[in-house]
Amino acid sequence: MLVSVVLVHGLRTSASMWRAQMLALEAAGHEAIAIDLPGHGSRMGERFSVDAATSAIDDAVQLADGPVLLCGLSLGGYLTLHYAGLERRTVQGIVAASCSTQPYRVVLDSWRLAARIIHRLPDRGLALNNWAVRAAVRDPHLVADVIRGGVALEVMDDTLRELKHVHPVHSLTRIHQPVWLVNGTLDHFRLEERRYLAAAPNARLLRIAGATHLVSLTRSEAFTRALLDAAEQVARRPDRW
Repeated sequence: MLVSVVLVHGLRTSASMWRAQMLALEAAGHEAIAIDLPGHGSRMGERFSVDAATSAIDDAVQLADGPVLLCGLSLGGYLTLHYAGLERRTVQGIVAASCSTQPYRVVLDSWRLAARIIHRLPDRGLALNNWAVRAAVRDPHLVADVIRGGVALEVMDDTLRELKHVHPVHSLTRIHQPVWLVNGTLDHFRLEERRYLAAAPNARLLRIAGATHLVSLTRSEAFTRALLDAAEQVARRPDRW
């Protein structure tokens, strides 16, 4: 085993969304650890909070066998930056994907209002969620990966409220490990990527052409290559941090 890669999923999804990346990481000799955040997947019955999510990430980091690379998408990206910026961590790198826009209060409150309206539908918005996934992700196998772990319909309000306590730009100023900011060129969450890049002392920006917000799914092969490259760079200098 070369590197332990801890994978943190996005909002409403679960660890199952990382199947393609886990297979590629393990084939390359790395350990792949995909977690479920509170309120998601195997932890569907729990309430979400940033503190509980941070603890879940830390549990996975502490259980990892080798040098650790953290990778998070969207909500997972925000949380990995928050986790790494709280204090000095025993991780060797962070891949933060699809999270290069500060979660501003006015935007979060607007999303909370929309989520509450959708939640009034008879199925609590399940059909709408699955339609949106199928529209964004063309590969049916990857769509199945997203849906297989369960859709966390009850977690939206908690999560959007809690994200007000996350300040990724400030977190980046406190992270000295290498940070890879990975964004799809068609992602609306990359509007402040230059600000993010300037904030981190050891960050680099990678744009994946044609990818939308779910970059690990809409351009799965390109994202996986970027993740493997980050893992291999960590493996070459595992004790640097």
